[in-house]
Amino acid sequence: MYSVRQVNAYIKNMFVQDFMLNRIYVKGEISNCKYHTSGHIYFSLKDESGAIACIMFAGDRRGLGFRMQEGQKVIVLGSVSVYERDGKYQLYAKQIVPDGEGVLYQRYAQLKKELEEMGMFAPEFKQPIPFYSSTVGIVTAPTGAAIRDIINITRRRNPYVQLILYPALVQGDQAAPSIVKGIRTLDAWGVDVMIVGRGGGSIEDLWAFNEESVARAIFECRTPVISAVGHETDTTIADYVADLRAPTPSAAAELAVTDYRQLMGGMELFRSQLADRVEQKIVRYRQKLENKKLMLCHMSPQYKLNEKRQYTADLTDRLQQGMKWKLEDRKHQLGLCAGRLEGCSPLKKLQQGYSYTETSEGKALRSISQVSLGEPVTIHVTDGRILARAEQTEPLERN
Repeated sequence: MYSVRQVNAYIKNMFVQDFMLNRIYVKGEISNCKYHTSGHIYFSLKDESGAIACIMFAGDRRGLGFRMQEGQKVIVLGSVSVYERDGKYQLYAKQIVPDGEGVLYQRYAQLKKELEEMGMFAPEFKQPIPFYSSTVGIVTAPTGAAIRDIINITRRRNPYVQLILYPALVQGDQAAPSIVKGIRTLDAWGVDVMIVGRGGGSIEDLWAFNEESVARAIFECRTPVISAVGHETDTTIADYVADLRAPTPSAAAELAVTDYRQLMGGMELFRSQLADRVEQKIVRYRQKLENKKLMLCHMSPQYKLNEKRQYTADLTDRLQQGMKWKLEDRKHQLGLCAGRLEGCSPLKKLQQGYSYTETSEGKALRSISQVSLGEPVTIHVTDGRILARAEQTEPLERN
């Protein structure tokens, strides 16, 4: 007895051992297509007799050059195996191409791989697109929507840009040599940037831009090249080799030609900002000049002399004021001393009714013991003197 897991594993092993199922091309119509958030694509291939479940993992989507839609007929390259969990087989897709383009797509994929291995897609070889181009070379058909769109976009963005058209064949057996010649001619002419492309179409219509000669001409071109082939979903070898890929010819014109009005607006903004900054610098330097001028004035001999003169005048005023205060103070002190001295003056005492008595010897009489009875004495008063004799002495009795 076997388990379900063992049976499913056995059946899966049978699919793995079948060489044909490991690499098989299956043609059919897309049904129930779902792009999962994980990046995987789940869909079914059906025809009038039946259907088969299919899955393309996110890691295999790099080579898918279009978005699958319901009812689209495609050719899927992949392997058939069993999903053990559900016990059903399904086709694991590695490559998907629209039906009818299988051979061309194989040539495209093979050449793309070879050129990539040679390093022709490497980013280090990409040239920057100049910001402002005065001459734009265009390699495309002289008639058609592509050149009209490029001319209209260029005139609207910058009417002063010169467009140089090389009228090339962009479809048919002679298209690739014509495009190569156009690229080399404009490169020798010395244009600033080059647009190489055409309008949309089938893979057969765009095949000239998948030729190796065109890829090498773009890679060897010294002028920066913008590829503008087909619509946004179309991808050619020229897109990988070019310095920049544009999804449409109109977008290529926008990438190659700077908007003149936007440029002038930016220049006006820069001019205004520059004027403001210059004005700010002028104001700042004027202030610095005034400061330096003031410092220079402070350091000049005349300023120093005036400053010393002012200092001398201030000292003179202070000295005079100090002397005045000193004199007034001394006058006041003198007045006080004069008052005290006047209070001690004998004449002042005499004027108050006092008198001054001298002995006959001219000594001040202070005691009764200095004079004898009958001895002459002299009494001084305010208006003269009195000559007298001592008739009697009486001692003062003290309690």
